[in-house]
Amino acid sequence: MIASWPCPLPGGRIAEEYAVIFDRDRAHRLLIAPALFEEASRMRRLTVEVMRRLDGAGIDSLLPDLPGCNESLESLGDQTPEDWGDALGAAARHFAATHVLGIRGGGLFLPRDLPGWFYAPVKGANLLRQMIRARILAAREAGRNETQDGLLAAALESGAELAGYRLSAEFIRQFQALAPAKRSNLGDIAQDTIGGGGLWLRAEPDDDAGQADALAAVLAIGIKT
Repeated sequence: MIASWPCPLPGGRIAEEYAVIFDRDRAHRLLIAPALFEEASRMRRLTVEVMRRLDGAGIDSLLPDLPGCNESLESLGDQTPEDWGDALGAAARHFAATHVLGIRGGGLFLPRDLPGWFYAPVKGANLLRQMIRARILAAREAGRNETQDGLLAAALESGAELAGYRLSAEFIRQFQALAPAKRSNLGDIAQDTIGGGGLWLRAEPDDDAGQADALAAVLAIGIKT
């Protein structure tokens, strides 16, 4: 279930990154762009459970680490959204993906040439606002007064640590301008289609077997038709 893959980095370096895979060398192969930052941990279990169900439906699935995330040895502070887009494109080629799924913010980085879906897509600016609000609440509990406008201005100038993630100014500049691409080969899967509340909204990482069943069914039908 764990594999490594060669991830290109700026300056021509190659990093060995890891991926969770269900790979039996089948015709249908889904690359998953994971949810980002704190949402990644809240959605990880659901994502793997969907992969397990797709495996039972005869579909391979591949969940790569982005550089600077999870088990990556790269520094998150050195990454940009452009780097993440390049990384997912390289992962798609390495694993010979036939389809893609972007979960929440992962949908901002989907390879251009593959058909697939967004699941509950979100704009980069919206994710940034959530992270800034989390920092403001933490600062308030510590007796500090911070504002959204002030934090964003400082972050655009010199980077910032938001919700425990150190992001460069360049990352934040690029990220706040990103929105899920509107392309004819990409469809939307809304949370209403899956049922229940989005797991990214919960305080702790969680799972929901019904949601995993529903999301896997939507994907399997779409991939095989």
